[in-house]
Amino acid sequence: MTITVAAALAQAQAAGLDRLDGQLLLGLVLQQPRAWLIAHDTDRLSAGQAEVFSALCARRASGEPLAYLTGEREFHGLRLRVSPAVLDPRADTETLVDWALELLPENTNASIADLGTGSGAIALALKHRRPAARVSAVDLSPAALAVAAANGERLGLAIEWCEGSWWQPLAGRRFDLVASNPPYVAGADPHLQALRHEPQLALTPGGDGLDALRAIVAGAPDHLEPGGWLLLEHGWDQADAVTALLHRAGFAAPRTRRDLAGQPRCTGARWAPP
Repeated sequence: MTITVAAALAQAQAAGLDRLDGQLLLGLVLQQPRAWLIAHDTDRLSAGQAEVFSALCARRASGEPLAYLTGEREFHGLRLRVSPAVLDPRADTETLVDWALELLPENTNASIADLGTGSGAIALALKHRRPAARVSAVDLSPAALAVAAANGERLGLAIEWCEGSWWQPLAGRRFDLVASNPPYVAGADPHLQALRHEPQLALTPGGDGLDALRAIVAGAPDHLEPGGWLLLEHGWDQADAVTALLHRAGFAAPRTRRDLAGQPRCTGARWAPP
């Protein structure tokens, strides 16, 4: 038995999906844009199309990110390919990119590092907006780096991709700006269950959630040029802790930026050697 486009979308909403998710998944199945769905709501799906759509809706209702189902995510004006090997890029991380762009003149050839690059979102967004900059991106996961490198090749953006843990692949090198969205969710945070489809390595370092941030801040003085910036994304309740880490490492006057929901989301400081 076949169903209409309108009926399929109604079933998706009844299963708990919001309307946009249902439309995007049905558009994926039918290979049609959202505008087509609206204009053809009485058209009928084949039995096979209805079955595929139902399976996708069930996966989305179970909490699987929409980006994993569609295979892509828009981030800072770029269309990125994503997979379960990488964190689903969040719009709040654009706060970090916007801050970095404010600090980088348009024609800069500054050296930039992105630690824990995942899909390459931060590194690629910065390279896209500051094409003369020299951008390096680090990740511990070979699978994540493969996704990031494929995104860079498809977008025509040249990034140095480095495999390793935080500063380790960058030994002996210094940068004008370093940005990072490291894992920062506490190991006992109940929200991790809802994020079970995403790589846990990219979400939590365990414990209080600060271990990755501690490692990045501790190594930063050896990898920043005088006057260089370190910008870090963190949890909404971690700004004070990250500020304290920066102070202890010798950074002066850390400051914090708020995300789209008004929560403290990024903290950064400039390195001024004693």
